[in-house]
Amino acid sequence: MKEPYIADLAKYENQAITAFFAVVSKQVRSKRDGSRYFALTLGDRTGQIEARMWETADAGEFADGDVVKVRGQVCRYKEFLQLNIERIRKAELSEFDLRDYVPHTDRNIDELWAELNGYVETFTDLHLKALLRSFLDDPEIAATFREAPAAKSMHHAWIGGLLEHVVSLLGIADLAAKHYRVHRDLLLTGAILHDIGKLQELRWGTNFDYTIEGQLLGHITIGVALIDRKIAALPDFPPPLRMLVEHLVLSHHGKYEFGSPKLPMVPEAVLLHYLDDMDAKMQTMHSEFARNVTAGRGASEVTEWVRSLERPLLNTMPFLGKEHDKED
Repeated sequence: MKEPYIADLAKYENQAITAFFAVVSKQVRSKRDGSRYFALTLGDRTGQIEARMWETADAGEFADGDVVKVRGQVCRYKEFLQLNIERIRKAELSEFDLRDYVPHTDRNIDELWAELNGYVETFTDLHLKALLRSFLDDPEIAATFREAPAAKSMHHAWIGGLLEHVVSLLGIADLAAKHYRVHRDLLLTGAILHDIGKLQELRWGTNFDYTIEGQLLGHITIGVALIDRKIAALPDFPPPLRMLVEHLVLSHHGKYEFGSPKLPMVPEAVLLHYLDDMDAKMQTMHSEFARNVTAGRGASEVTEWVRSLERPLLNTMPFLGKEHDKED
């Protein structure tokens, strides 16, 4: 079993450790005397930590995405934990289990998949139900959907993240559809298919990155093409309904500057955009709160600046104290 995990490193502050981590990023920088040092971000399934290796002459060869064995000191720099590395080498395949180094949803994948399919079974629109079944019953798509992250580094950026995001979105979309009296099955179809292009946009291993197709086309374009192919095999699918499904996917980023080629123009598209954005932002907040604690700060302290939200954050419940938790 791997130990310690990054989430445990606060317990080792000012101590030397020997451990295995994945290399999230590696930068070779120059010191004032012209000699080089490594600025690294290391990770495992529990989080990430910044690391520095000031003397690199004896360092083995390694690259982004490799799992490495390191020896170093856990210290603190500007209030955050950091690892000062003395020795580093690329790990042998026999020395690690890849599952320890890839962030993974905390939810059970089988339960998430069953929940997703359960929503589809409630559909009354048989055309939309058939379209979704053509995706979910496709073995290759199903296997990838169960694994895919929702993003490279933003929200739900872990194995199973896309499925987790979609199921979360289905829950709030179902409530919103009833509250605003819109086309429920259309809105839920948009929730399931809005990011379907990410199955081909992203690739994943010890880290997440874009495929060439993802770089050149993006997940919205890829997603609409996938929908086109599936609908082509459903000859009775109504053209107006096809147009609406594709409009939801094309417009779900909400603004041209955010990558949507069209603005949301129907009620279901407007709802999908805002619900998708809300779910992503709330997950980002939870992840930043966890990152704050992993970095060695108190749960009730303000986080550092969060670039994606353009602000620092504060976790309400720890800030208010345990007494408030118990009341709820």
